Amino acid sequence: METAAEPILRVAAVCGSIRKASFNRGLLRAAAEVCEESIPGLRIDHLDISDLPLMNPDLEIVTDGVKSFPPVVEAFRDKVRQADCILFAAPEYNYSIASPLKNALDWASRGKNCWADKPAAIVSAGGGFGGGRSQYHLRQVGVFLDLHFINKPELFVPAFQPPPKFDSDGNVIDAEIREELKHVLLSLQAFTLRLQKKE
Repeated sequence: METAAEPILRVAAVCGSIRKASFNRGLLRAAAEVCEESIPGLRIDHLDISDLPLMNPDLEIVTDGVKSFPPVVEAFRDKVRQADCILFAAPEYNYSIASPLKNALDWASRGKNCWADKPAAIVSAGGGFGGGRSQYHLRQVGVFLDLHFINKPELFVPAFQPPPKFDSDGNVIDAEIREELKHVLLSLQAFTLRLQKKE
């Protein structure tokens, strides 16, 4: 007996670092590859936040009670709205969230909050704790944004501890990290489908 195919879920992938060779950006590239190789029900869509202006209400326009934003912000907000779930790569800067990521979070929360009720997962790479403080701070911000984060598994990559986990371009070269990414993605997929069935 044939069973209905699982729907393809659109994952908006947001990297908090805008550096081209960022390890966190590399985690998102690896996540997209993992989906293509072994999770056909997930499709990763990278959302570029590098061109977003600094969040400034003076850039917003209200016409007949309707708020509009600069075109690059509108395009970003549309992609967040269209996504079924969110995958954040959250580098840690000074014990907290990187400023480009906080800026993106703020823009998409203005007016009608585009993050509201979205399932989400976080991965990170960095020194020491592997970006863990950033992840926990992002979870705190997500409470107000009404994001629903998966709890397990967590992925903190200590990027500077041997053996090497990334190449010079920021690409993941560690098979164990790719396997851990797969578990995060499968958890995000299952959680998203569960929430959608409750609607």
